[in-house]
Amino acid sequence: MKGLIAVAALLLCVSPDLRAAGDAQRGEQLHRDCEGCHRTELYVPPRAKVKTLADLRKEVDRWNDRMNPKFTKQEVEDLVAYLNRDFYRFPP
Repeated sequence: MKGLIAVAALLLCVSPDLRAAGDAQRGEQLHRDCEGCHRTELYVPPRAKVKTLADLRKEVDRWNDRMNPKFTKQEVEDLVAYLNRDFYRFPP
């Protein structure tokens, strides 16, 4: 059991994609800024094109380039956490 806990702790330290880096509640509030251009229809089939958590992060970063002011890195993570929690449900 101790070995399993040690491995899990190591993976969390080594791979940030394996842990929740963002605050989904805060991301939901931040998403209001995105609603100036679109609602949540982009996140559900058949319009949803994102297939992995890494791709979701890339898309949020890509669209962040259009924001003024831009979201911080933490805010991007919060948005990713919200979108994943409520729409995509990719495994950690």
